[in-house]
Amino acid sequence: MKAMRFIGAKTLAFIMVVGMVVCVVGLAFVVSMNGQDGNPIGESASTDLSAPQLVQRGAYLVQVGNCAACHTARGGLPFAGGKSIDTPFGSVVTSNITSDKLTGIGAWTAADFWQSMHHGRSKDGRLLYPAFPYTEYTRITRDDTDAMFAYLLSVQPVQQANRPHALKFPYNTQAALAVWRALFFSPEPFEPLKTQSDEWNRGAYLVKGLGHCQACHAPRNMFGATESKLGLSGGLIPMQNWYAPSLSSPAEAGLQDWALVDIMQLLKTGKAANGSTLGPMAEVVFSSTQHLNPNDLKAMAHYLKELPRQESAQAKPKLANAEGQQMGQSLYEDQCASCHGDRGEGRGDYPALAGNRTVTMHSSVNLVRIILSGGFAPTTEDNPRPYGMPPFAHTLSDPEVAAVATYVRNAWGNQARAVMPLDVQKTR
Repeated sequence: MKAMRFIGAKTLAFIMVVGMVVCVVGLAFVVSMNGQDGNPIGESASTDLSAPQLVQRGAYLVQVGNCAACHTARGGLPFAGGKSIDTPFGSVVTSNITSDKLTGIGAWTAADFWQSMHHGRSKDGRLLYPAFPYTEYTRITRDDTDAMFAYLLSVQPVQQANRPHALKFPYNTQAALAVWRALFFSPEPFEPLKTQSDEWNRGAYLVKGLGHCQACHAPRNMFGATESKLGLSGGLIPMQNWYAPSLSSPAEAGLQDWALVDIMQLLKTGKAANGSTLGPMAEVVFSSTQHLNPNDLKAMAHYLKELPRQESAQAKPKLANAEGQQMGQSLYEDQCASCHGDRGEGRGDYPALAGNRTVTMHSSVNLVRIILSGGFAPTTEDNPRPYGMPPFAHTLSDPEVAAVATYVRNAWGNQARAVMPLDVQKTR
């Protein structure tokens, strides 16, 4: 096995070196061709970017796209950037996209902005890192990017220079990024399906493009690229230790069996009869989906409901021993039953755990995260005071968290593999 790993590492290193050499030779040509691959870099905007209706539509699209979540640092001014995003390859710092002409995008044209969204290139032709999800935003139409740009030009300018990224070598080079793009990215306009309704196609456009749902709900390979062929089949969000569940599997977060109104309520309020959103998805509801207009809300719900059903592979559960189950039951009765019910049936606004998909799905990461860190559904207009769960990281040990998690995963008809203390340690 050691020999195989050594050979694999040598082979991978050789491929990377060859790729880097080829890319270094060709990079000047790649950059010099900027604007020659269908990119309208020299094109002047045909619309009045100061038109109030265009700015208003752009404000809506920017909010639905959740741009502020990344481009506004905690305690910082809106869209001024400076937020550090951790990746397995180092940290990427978000850019200033206010209307400031020196440090923001105030000196850009609509074509420059389209170039960044559709092609993943900055105004000067520099290749952008895919922490900025141009891999999904590439599907946004030119009309919509013009509207978004019009709104951003109306944002108060903030003079704040962009900080450099802190990426490891060779990931901090344009050459390595060019290789990555050659392997994993191609500009892809959204193509509506003629066999589907306008509403379905609008939902697909929102989910695949502006909503960039695949950025979280698709698995990633060792180079950080989403496995797009696997669709919205779920994946661990890098560096966050949250699992974005499959939207295709009813055993995880698939919505095929939900009523359309319940899906709309979940996206609008973060809470529905069958479940609620926590963690990163609660942030998405708070910042993005609660602001969808009724037609877009219904379109997105329609598309998600119609996703092809894919059953998740379920390994045979590895159950805890009797001692562990007894400890888990005792902890549940002391710490959890007052809110979630003696038999996991839920009480009032506190959700049931019996039959709860977050509890029973194959990955136990989210359940462990919620026990350790607690969680709140998002604060929304229709749910202004969401009930939450307190954290138990400071009161329960790793074996105790594992025991109570295993207990709820196998009580009241639930059946799922046991959670080990090591699983908790990795998540804590």
